[in-house]
Amino acid sequence: MRQAARPAPLALADGAIALAFAATYVSLLLATAGDLGYARDEGFYFFAASRYGAWFQALLEAPRAALAPGVIDAAWSVNHEHPGLIKSLFALSNLVLQKRLGLFAMEGTSYRFPAMVLSGAGVALVYLWGTQARDRIAGASAAALFAMMPRYFYHAHLACFDAPIVTVWAVCAYAYWRSLRDGGALWPVLTGVAFGLALDTKHNSWFLPIVCVAHAIAVELTERIVAPAAAAEGPPREAAAAAPAPPRGGRRALAALAAMATIGPLVFYALWPWIWRDTLPRLREYASFHLNHEYYNMEFLGRNYWTPPMPRAYAPVMTAATVPVVTLCLFAAGLCASARARLLYPLARAAARLAPAGGGRALAAARALAARLRPPARDPGGTALLWFLAIAAVYGAWLSPSTPIFGGTKHWMTAYPFVALFAGAAFSAAVRRARLALRALARPRRGAGARADLAAPAGGARGSALARAARGPLVPALLGAAVIAAPVAETLHAHPWALSSYTPLVGGAPGAATLGLNRSFWGYTTGAVVAYLNEHVPPRGTVYIHDTAGQAWDMLLRDGRLRKDIRGVGAVAGADFALYHHEKHMLGQAYQAWVAFGTTSPDHIAGLDGVPVLLVYRNTMR
Repeated sequence: MRQAARPAPLALADGAIALAFAATYVSLLLATAGDLGYARDEGFYFFAASRYGAWFQALLEAPRAALAPGVIDAAWSVNHEHPGLIKSLFALSNLVLQKRLGLFAMEGTSYRFPAMVLSGAGVALVYLWGTQARDRIAGASAAALFAMMPRYFYHAHLACFDAPIVTVWAVCAYAYWRSLRDGGALWPVLTGVAFGLALDTKHNSWFLPIVCVAHAIAVELTERIVAPAAAAEGPPREAAAAAPAPPRGGRRALAALAAMATIGPLVFYALWPWIWRDTLPRLREYASFHLNHEYYNMEFLGRNYWTPPMPRAYAPVMTAATVPVVTLCLFAAGLCASARARLLYPLARAAARLAPAGGGRALAAARALAARLRPPARDPGGTALLWFLAIAAVYGAWLSPSTPIFGGTKHWMTAYPFVALFAGAAFSAAVRRARLALRALARPRRGAGARADLAAPAGGARGSALARAARGPLVPALLGAAVIAAPVAETLHAHPWALSSYTPLVGGAPGAATLGLNRSFWGYTTGAVVAYLNEHVPPRGTVYIHDTAGQAWDMLLRDGRLRKDIRGVGAVAGADFALYHHEKHMLGQAYQAWVAFGTTSPDHIAGLDGVPVLLVYRNTMR
């Protein structure tokens, strides 16, 4: 096998580009947060973070008293079904950046800011990984395609765990990859630390050991069996090239896995005060909550699902319906190209080795193919395989008909950085092919007679211009603009209705509504009608807030987005106005408003591309 070049250290320019990606993304998130309502879960986390923040304040003022078991339990028992790291960041951001420094115009943004920063860090990480594993064009295109996924862009705003776990999950996988590629002690330690942070972020961190163990086994098998066999069967030059590379990936993977098993749990324990006491019973309670999670409602292809069996097609169909088509096409191209490069050679070699002399046309073709193929370059990190396993493990959970589907696409978003990395690799390959094509056009063609000279498409000034275009930034810039235009347009157009966003593959939001795909959930779209409510609700009027959590409604008031005198209520009867967040299983809420208000006509309809998502009813009986 060919020797891979020794990994180059991170260039200063790449670090600057990564920071620019992160800063640009965070700035965009901040600029678009003002009209995005608060999701139901955000309301719960606002309350939990406020309790944690009070404990942090007490820890500074009276450490011994704050560390008393009863005080810890009183603060950290709130929302203890989820780990504490991200809610702690929400609390610290609110305490320091908002209450002390006053950096944000809206208090809700202070709680959201840590998730925004982590989301920006995730985009930067995709750039760095794509650049180090492939090239800068691959890294930059992967980062842009990842950032401009409409559903991810929505979640990146929220004071929730779904976008943060995407970043922390990818950080752990990246540190593991660097452990295999670079060796040494630093990266295994960082892998263990990152795994501990992932454990303290969200329960889908439990998939990380599955990915890393499967990858480590595959790397060991490749180095012990496939590579030596390929070298032995190959020409002498190939065998000589493969011989100097002793198997090291398996040992390096073992170091990273050992760090995950030891350092990871220690970091998890240290950062979650709720489990400092009665550790094992509380961990069992935490695991049981998620392993036996209650089922919520979700509409899929016109049917409302509430209990198993759930449709196995849900995850792939919703991915195809919500991820921009160009991103999916590039992902498929990148995955197929990687599979061809990494699988075709060893399979052909194995077939040629096992084939009996003179054996059939198929075996003869395998031997001929093996003779033509070159072995792939050594990849100590097993890059493409790791990316694939990271995707497969996440989507594998959806093969079970008992997996709850209540959360829409957010439950498999940890796969999206790796989808983008494959897509970036494919885009880089397309740029290389385009440059080769331009170089071929730039070369003067030799032909017989004047007719051939007249037909030559290049030469002289034109040939020089084509040659310069092939070498310069014009090709990646033009192709990049063509590729990223649709994801950018879809993402920005869908805001602030991203959970109602669907791609042209299913006809956009109108086509998805016709197909019976879920229009929205979490009650966050209230933020899109605050201007209407401020204008039409009478002084000290009441609004039935339906699916909006009380704490989320209160944050709209604290932010000053809603008039302070407007009161949210929990029943339609007697309210002046009623919100109805459309979901198939909630149609009864609309019927109640019709009866209580004496009308079937909403006073205001809000939604995306003509699809009603949030309806506001006015009480005509008053």
